[in-house]
Amino acid sequence: MRRVVFNQKGGVGKTSIACNLAAVSAAEGYRTLLVDLDPQANTTHYLTGLLGDAIPAGISDFFKQTLSSAPGSKRGRVCITPTRYDNLDLVTASPDLADLQPKLESKFKINKLRKLLVELSEDYERIYIDTPPSLNFYTFSALVAADRLLIPFDCDSFSRQALYSVIEQVEELRQDHNESLQVEGVVANQFVARTALHQSLVDELLAEGLPVLPVYLSSSVKMRESHELSVPLVHMAPRHKLSREFVDLLGALERAA
Repeated sequence: MRRVVFNQKGGVGKTSIACNLAAVSAAEGYRTLLVDLDPQANTTHYLTGLLGDAIPAGISDFFKQTLSSAPGSKRGRVCITPTRYDNLDLVTASPDLADLQPKLESKFKINKLRKLLVELSEDYERIYIDTPPSLNFYTFSALVAADRLLIPFDCDSFSRQALYSVIEQVEELRQDHNESLQVEGVVANQFVARTALHQSLVDELLAEGLPVLPVYLSSSVKMRESHELSVPLVHMAPRHKLSREFVDLLGALERAA
């Protein structure tokens, strides 16, 4: 199963959700791969603690291969970085993805990632894809490559409008490029139960028939601590409320799959 986490609005917890769901998936015994497609490389830093030139080769090298026309050049291979956690591997991102994007677009390389991830699905039971906060080449490639989509929603009116836009854009993409893609659910993130606004926003989305997942992720400073230490919550604070919510969220996704 290949899950992509995407919302074109920044700051909604996309990377936190992708990394922590992948970490929980691996902790529960699934052979799990996390693919970072964001030039900011936040997922890469979160799982490795590495920055800049210290980042191992990853997805940018794969895309460079697809652009190479040299005789005998190796194509379609990607370097996979093991993490310190059992069952969890990473395909890293790096800032040079930004420079590669116009070249990849001009060469119509939109299906290369899909082919790669289909092949990697033979080795990994679960593949998670973190994307940039915009509908660009990398996000489009991820949506073409995935079969499930999770949309983070951070419980404010701006995020609500972005949510409608994402659903509309994804439906058009699904019809034209990937009919097997399903919106698996909307993930209510940074949710404060005692805040009437948050509850009313979620209730309204449910009333509109949107697939809001039944587990809401709480707002907590623990997430920032987790980012600072480059350790997913399930390993940093396994008994914390937010850690348990990630475990419950993955359980809900797996039961419905």
